[in-house]
Amino acid sequence: MLIHPWDAPADDGEWQRWLAAHDFGQLAVNGLPGEPPSLQPTHFLYEPGHGGPHGRVLMHLARPNPLWPALEADPQVVLSVTDDYVFVPGPWAAAEDVPPEHGVPTSFYAAVQLRCTAHVVDDPAAKAELLNRQLAHFQPDGGSARAAVGEVPYGRLLSGLRGIRLEVLDVRAKFKYGSHRPAYVKDRTAAALQEHGTPRHLTAYAHHERRR
Repeated sequence: MLIHPWDAPADDGEWQRWLAAHDFGQLAVNGLPGEPPSLQPTHFLYEPGHGGPHGRVLMHLARPNPLWPALEADPQVVLSVTDDYVFVPGPWAAAEDVPPEHGVPTSFYAAVQLRCTAHVVDDPAAKAELLNRQLAHFQPDGGSARAAVGEVPYGRLLSGLRGIRLEVLDVRAKFKYGSHRPAYVKDRTAAALQEHGTPRHLTAYAHHERRR
């Protein structure tokens, strides 16, 4: 992923706050020899201050998932998360001395890529703890029973899944919202994003203004 200086996060806190609110991504696993890489869409829980130098990620997948042999053969993986994207029409970014139709279209988006070492969690008690940590994040108001080994309703289901703990070794983050553009382009873009007014345009507007 190309990251220009003006698209880089101001500090770790910027991408960590964004990642805390964007907890669905793609887990990329190298394929076995002669096989293509695997991409697994999944919810996850990112926990800064735990595990590796940049925190850890907790997730779980079904035991029949075909990626397990590849993951065990090579635990070096990437978790990729991209969101808050919009298409930016060319006229929004046109220079003052050229016709609007000469402006170059682009995309605005936020992306975080975590390079990790994966650790498979098979111990039943450890899996139950992992599931409960995820559930507390995704369902903070409760409403579901806790997972516990040998207890209903989820104890018997633990054997059907495997946990994954990702030790985050390196992070690449990007917030591409036209931060390097001239002030008149930023003003024009901000007005257009607000005028369109869809949830995605308004989210992109918030990023655009925050990073001015």
